[in-house]
Amino acid sequence: MSDLTHLHSKIVKDISTELGFDFCGISKAQKLENDAANLDRWLTKGYHGKMAWMENNFEKRVDPTLLVPGAKSVISLLFNYYPEENYDDAEIKISKYAYGTDYHFVIKDRLKSFLQLINERIGEVDGRVFVDSAPVLDRAWAAKSGLGWIGKNAMLITKQKGSYYFIAELIVDLELDADLPITDHCGTCTACIDACPTDAIVADKVVDSTKCISYLTIELRENIPASFKNQMEGWAFGCDICQDVCPWNRFAAPHSSAELKIREGLSELHAYEWQELTEIIFKDIFKKSAIKRAGFMKLKENIEFCKDTD
Repeated sequence: MSDLTHLHSKIVKDISTELGFDFCGISKAQKLENDAANLDRWLTKGYHGKMAWMENNFEKRVDPTLLVPGAKSVISLLFNYYPEENYDDAEIKISKYAYGTDYHFVIKDRLKSFLQLINERIGEVDGRVFVDSAPVLDRAWAAKSGLGWIGKNAMLITKQKGSYYFIAELIVDLELDADLPITDHCGTCTACIDACPTDAIVADKVVDSTKCISYLTIELRENIPASFKNQMEGWAFGCDICQDVCPWNRFAAPHSSAELKIREGLSELHAYEWQELTEIIFKDIFKKSAIKRAGFMKLKENIEFCKDTD
């Protein structure tokens, strides 16, 4: 690569640090052949469940040059969400990523600033920013750019700080130095597979979403199948079990983002109050929260389902 390309790559990584991202990696924008085949097999087996949108825009999902015409580089970014303190009620649990402000709001603003700073410091660069909001295989791109590897639980894992990260991308028409992927460091460990109460991890790096507690409590708009009764372990929104047991997460360090800190209303909720939660209180406590994705009625149904025993 040219000296100019190398300089531009350094500028990009400097900007990522300035904006509070923990890691930044770069890949050449091209079709993900292996991941396309893996995605096709996953969809064919019906592991996406009722997430019909996963079938849409297949070619764009695996080829960023179709999603962003003229794309030359994919910039992958990781943003830590590991909390300083857990909201871990004995009966009701929610995923750590949903403690504070919805990550879409938190990260999207930084991504817009990122693209603006690239234009200011490098010149006119065209591109788009993404944070779990378009057909982009974010974990695949993060792994390809050397930020970590895909673990047996299909999560991106870093050697430095584990797996509690939001992943975001900028796909741009700027030539940059591509980073190299790293090797898999899961070894013979099966902690995530052994700990999953619903047996959702059906093969190495393959999760059957229809059995995953996160899917059942967020994506599934229907009633949770009765066959999962007494298997939810108190999870009413999302699930962190496969990450909590991962040995690499012993290196996880608390984030420093005020926006992601556990919201006051949530930290004061106790089990009996969850049971009595009204829609008015829900809207107040979870304003600009990822929990609004499930909605009030779905959350109430989840609470009843995961608490009740036969």
